[in-house]
Amino acid sequence: MESEGGHDPYLSIGGKPVSPIHERNVSGASPFLLTCDHYGRMIPDALGDLGLPESERQRHIAWDIGIAGVADWVSATLDAHLIAQRYSRLVIDCNRPPGVASAIPALSEATVISGNEGISQAEATARRDAIFEPYHRRIKEAIDGRLARGRPTVLVSLHSFTPVYTGVARPWHIGTLYHRSTLLPHLLLKLLRAEGDLVVGDNKPYAVSDITDYTIPVHGEARGLMNTGIEIRQDLIADEAGQAQWAKRLTRLFREIETTLITPQSSYAQNLT
Repeated sequence: MESEGGHDPYLSIGGKPVSPIHERNVSGASPFLLTCDHYGRMIPDALGDLGLPESERQRHIAWDIGIAGVADWVSATLDAHLIAQRYSRLVIDCNRPPGVASAIPALSEATVISGNEGISQAEATARRDAIFEPYHRRIKEAIDGRLARGRPTVLVSLHSFTPVYTGVARPWHIGTLYHRSTLLPHLLLKLLRAEGDLVVGDNKPYAVSDITDYTIPVHGEARGLMNTGIEIRQDLIADEAGQAQWAKRLTRLFREIETTLITPQSSYAQNLT
């Protein structure tokens, strides 16, 4: 997909324009619409390295480690449309309401992001216009198109989380995240716990809110779509084998959910269009 404003300095990597949007299976038949806000860790040429060594730019502060492989795999095997975002969340976090401090963080955990310190409103706006807005506009367009065609649409926002945060170990293998819409997260929670080999978080390690999140509140709840966030622990999906294992598990569970909630015979199907 060509970037919007291909000559924008905030969309240039190695001197070449790179769209913030990564898509797979645009015409996928699945009712699930997958999003991945922290899929990539690219930094535009205009911002250099944001004052960070490569070791920091590879860490979880820059992206959701492992989730890209899971997202691509699930999209392919489930035949589901995936819309993902290629740039590092240190450039602009596409799952934060614009204007909050964490949208363009000057500090992430204990790491100072010197390239984000004291930036002007004009620069913040430029990053938003180049990356945040096209990404979320594409999600909106995809949902608009699906609803106009009467297609069942279930929003799943895919993320990963670090095993240790500020020195505290996190025991969960996976968590379901939600705010107002609880039907899908609670069903997924039940199915994951029935697997028998998982520690599953109920709105853990994070809970969705209007202040800390954007994708689910805006594209899921405000549109009346069934939705859930999913967080997978990063050490479990750090390599291709782990990503494939988790993608296969999620695909199997999503197919069970589709049969339970989304088939025409289901009493829930009428709520999806």
